[in-house]
Amino acid sequence: MDDINLLHYRLMNWRRRIREIREVRAVRYRERLKRMLRDGDVLRYHGNADEVGCFVAARPLTKRNRYFEVTIIDTGVRGMIAVGLVPQLYKLDHQPGWLPNSVAFHADDGKLYNGSTVGQLFGAKCSRGDKIGCGISLDSDDGQISVFFTKNGDEIGSVEIPASPDALYPAVGMHSLGEEVLLELNAEWGSEDDDGQMIVDSHEEDWARLHDIKVTGTLLEYVGKGKSIVDVGLAQARRPLNTRFHYYELEIASSGEKCYIALGLARRDYPKNRHPGWSRGSIAYHADDGKLFHGSGVGDPFGPRCFEGDIMGCGIMFPRDFNLDDDPDEWDLDVVPKPRGVQNDLYANNDEDDEEEEEEVEEGDDLERRKVMVFFTRNGKVVGRRQVSLPAGGFYPTVGMMSTGEKVRVDLHPLSG
Repeated sequence: MDDINLLHYRLMNWRRRIREIREVRAVRYRERLKRMLRDGDVLRYHGNADEVGCFVAARPLTKRNRYFEVTIIDTGVRGMIAVGLVPQLYKLDHQPGWLPNSVAFHADDGKLYNGSTVGQLFGAKCSRGDKIGCGISLDSDDGQISVFFTKNGDEIGSVEIPASPDALYPAVGMHSLGEEVLLELNAEWGSEDDDGQMIVDSHEEDWARLHDIKVTGTLLEYVGKGKSIVDVGLAQARRPLNTRFHYYELEIASSGEKCYIALGLARRDYPKNRHPGWSRGSIAYHADDGKLFHGSGVGDPFGPRCFEGDIMGCGIMFPRDFNLDDDPDEWDLDVVPKPRGVQNDLYANNDEDDEEEEEEVEEGDDLERRKVMVFFTRNGKVVGRRQVSLPAGGFYPTVGMMSTGEKVRVDLHPLSG
């Protein structure tokens, strides 16, 4: 009874901590826009042409996520579209680059504006279909940031400005009727002659297994076929959760075609073509239907569905007597749970046995199994929890995706304790 009360107390404490962190992030990371409309990744001018419209992203560029792009869908009447970097509290009735501590490339005249309403000749003018990019260099010195701009994948030039990386926010300005752009805040930039810088920045070392998943910084992108249930993309972390790092999160950057995104935990040798939760030794919360899958293609109603922008979390509440020095070989494998009557339609017709799985533990096995409490969160609120057996070797953070266009941003260590 004491252990149950302790687990309940720890869960409540976690809920409070996560809620407080989310509240701080919600205030700090909030996009700003004026005289603009945003529809997904599309920005449209919504003024009277006498006033500037401006968009400032919720998060600044960093050395991990250092580049963004804008594709011109329509130049409108005058094509007065600006792409650049500004402070978080930039005045939204001014074009990026006009005010101090901001810099921007303007499509209508091809000039660079660096904290002034007077521009400098910089590149060619841009028109419908052109793609304008802006980023920061990895080798920037303290106190000085090298900001570069691109057009259709080719670098135009760069400029040094006095700022820190976390003080520069992606910004887009517009100033005439009909202007419309496609915004890609998670764009990539790098070339073969970057002297290995992109490899250092890729975060691939955090992941032991990547199947049909591309890593760019903290961003995971599905690159599989997305045609059937065997086209699962799987990313499994290099290290299992433990008493120090016992929680991780992902933010849905793009829900893709069907948001077949799963967040959970799985054994080390989990099959690469199975969604987390579908096979033995795994448990996962699925975004598309809000169900919990625990070692089976049969899901339980568990929580709300998740969409683009939502943050999903998963963690373990270890018993107070849990010892990191315990021999993993002495932990017993999880038992396949019996179906609970909620069928996953994607998995209903796949009755093939998993050739990669080990033999199931017999029901009569009387060996004592190691139990832990797994919990899931959505946007800082605990959705629910489930007591499960810990697989041999521990539970590894595992993310699955299965439809075209899906992207998630993962933080493997948002909290520690």
